[in-house]
Amino acid sequence: MSMYGRDPWGGPLEINATDSATDDDRSRNLQDLDRAALSSSRPLDETQQSWLLGPGEQKKKRYVDLGCIIVSRKIFLWTVGALLFSAFLAGFVTLIVKTVPRHRHGHPPPDNYTLALHKALMFFNAQRSGKLPKHNNVSWRGNSGLQDGKSDSSTVMKDLVGGYYDAGDAIKFNFPASFAMTMLSWSVIEYSAKYEAAGELNHVKDIIKWGTDYLLKTFNNSADSIDRIAAQVGVGDTSGGSTTPNDHYCWMRPEDIDYPRPVFECHSCSDLAAEMAAALAAASIVFKDNKAYSQKLVHGAKTLFKFSRGQRGRYSAGGSDPALFYNSSSYYDEFVWGGAWLYYATGNTSYLQLATTPGIARHAGAFWGGPDYGVLSWDNKLAGAQVLLSRLRLFLSPGYPYEEILRTFHNQTSIIMCSYLPVFTSFNRTKGGLIQLNHGRPQPLQYVVNAAFLAALYSDYLDAADTPGWYCGPNFYSTDVLREFARTQIDYILGKNPRKMSYIVGFGNHYPKHVHHRGASIPKNKIKYNCKGGWKWRDASKPNPNTLVGAMVAGPDKHDGFHDVRTNYNYTEPTLAGNAGLVFALVALSGDKSTGIDKNTIFSAVPPMFPTPPPPPAAWKP
Repeated sequence: MSMYGRDPWGGPLEINATDSATDDDRSRNLQDLDRAALSSSRPLDETQQSWLLGPGEQKKKRYVDLGCIIVSRKIFLWTVGALLFSAFLAGFVTLIVKTVPRHRHGHPPPDNYTLALHKALMFFNAQRSGKLPKHNNVSWRGNSGLQDGKSDSSTVMKDLVGGYYDAGDAIKFNFPASFAMTMLSWSVIEYSAKYEAAGELNHVKDIIKWGTDYLLKTFNNSADSIDRIAAQVGVGDTSGGSTTPNDHYCWMRPEDIDYPRPVFECHSCSDLAAEMAAALAAASIVFKDNKAYSQKLVHGAKTLFKFSRGQRGRYSAGGSDPALFYNSSSYYDEFVWGGAWLYYATGNTSYLQLATTPGIARHAGAFWGGPDYGVLSWDNKLAGAQVLLSRLRLFLSPGYPYEEILRTFHNQTSIIMCSYLPVFTSFNRTKGGLIQLNHGRPQPLQYVVNAAFLAALYSDYLDAADTPGWYCGPNFYSTDVLREFARTQIDYILGKNPRKMSYIVGFGNHYPKHVHHRGASIPKNKIKYNCKGGWKWRDASKPNPNTLVGAMVAGPDKHDGFHDVRTNYNYTEPTLAGNAGLVFALVALSGDKSTGIDKNTIFSAVPPMFPTPPPPPAAWKP
C-alpha cells in the first residue's frame, strides 16, 4: 500500500508503507556508526555531545529555567547565596546603626519671626465680633455684638453683625479695619509660600475673609451705585464729662454689652470708600481660586471706588465721632492706593490711568517731602502706593504713557528707603535703636512695623528683579542693608531693647501684663459686670486674667521707656492696623531668604502689555 503526499518541490511524494518496518533497523545502524565516529575523532564539548547522545545516555541537566532566561545551576546557586549574604550583612549593619547612640539632626527650630507670626495672627481671633466660629481658639471670648445694626433704627443696614473690634474697646471702625485687611491681603499675595511653610496660610485667609465679609455688609454690595456706607458701629466720645454709656465710658466684656450701639453712616466719604475698595480688591486676588467670592469682592470694590470718586469728601469731616479717633487728613492718597489695587484686581487700565494721574499724585503729596513723608499709616497710604506701583515698573514695565510717573514713584520709593537708614537724619532714633517715624509722639510701633515691612518687601522686589541694590545720592546700598534695617526694628519689638521687653503679648518671658483691653482685663467667671462695674478691673494693679496673645502694644516712648499700666493706652493699647503691619513684617522676615516674593500672582488679572508708542513729534517748521 502506498500513500501520496504533496512534494514541496511540486511533484507527488510517495511513501511506501512496506518500507516502514525497516526504518528502525536503519536508525540503529546509523546510531552505531555515530558512536564509532565519536570514539575515533577528537573530544566534543557538552553541547555537541548532547546533540549526538541518545535520550537514555544524556548527561544530567545542569541548568535552571527561570522562565525568561536559562542560567547555569552553579551560577544560580552562587547568585542566591550572594543575595542572602548581602541581606544578612545589610540587616546586621542596620541593627548596629539603630543601637548606637547618635546626635539627631531634625528640622531646624522655627526662627523668632515665625514664632511671633503664629502669635500675632491670634490677636485677630481675639478681636472678632459676632457669632464666633468653633475654631476661634480664644477660650475667654464668646459671641458678641449680635444686635449691631438692628439696635439703631436710623440706619438702613440692619445686619452689621461681625467684623473686628478695633483695639481695647468694642468700636468697629471701617477705616483702620479696611486698611488692616488690605495689608494682610497684600502680605498673602507676596508671601503665600512663607505662610504655607509656617502652617498659617489658611488661618490668615480666614482672618481676611472675616473682615471682608463684614465690609460687604456695610454697603449695598449688589448695586452698581450707592449713596451711603455704614462707617462705624459704636461710639466713644466722652468729651464734656458725658456719662452716657458707650464703648469708651463703659468697661465691659463685649459679650456683656447691653447699651445702644449707634451706627455712623457717611454719604460723602471718598477716603473710606476708596480704602474699602482697596481692601476688597486686594482680597479678590487672595481668593481668586474661589471665583464666585472673588467676583463678588471685585464688584463691591468697583461700586465703592465709583462712590469715592463721585461724592468727594472726608469721612471724618465736621467733628464727627470718627474724627476723634481716626481722623483722615486727605483722600487723594486713597485714590492712588485704591486705583492701583483695582487695576491689579481687574486689569482695567482706566484704574491705572487714574492712579498715575500726576495731578492726583501731587495732591497726595508725592512730589514734596515734609516731616511725615515716607510714613505709611492707616491715614496716609502714599508710601505703600508708591512701592506697589514701583512693583509694576520693575516687573512689567508698561512703558508709555505710564513710564514717566511710574519712574517718579520708583525714585520716590528709593528716597523713602534711604530715609530709613541710620546714615540719614530724616528720622531720629532712640538710644536703643528704634526709629522715630512719628517724631517722638506716642504709639510709635504701628509706624515702625510698616516701615520694616516696606523695607523688607522692597528688598525682595529688587532681588527678584536681579537688582543688587539702589542709590542714595552717589552712594550705592545693597538690598541686605534694607533687610538689616527691618530686622533691627522687629528685633527691638521682640525684646532686643534696653528694657529687654517684648512688646508682643505672649512672646518671650517679659512682655506687657496690663494691656489696655476690656475683654482681656475682665475674668470670664459667669459674672456680668455692668457699665461702671468693670471699672474695678480697669483700675486694678493685678495683671490681666486673660492673655491677649499676639497683641502688639502701642510701644515705648522716645527714651525707650515703657509704663505697663492698663489705663495708659499710649503705652499698652494694641490696634488692628498695628498688628496687620506687624504680621506683614514678620512673614517677610520669616523662614529662608531664598523663598522670596511671588512675582506673578498679583498680575493674574492684568492682560499682556504692549507699550503704546509715544506720539510722533510735531511737524518741522522752517
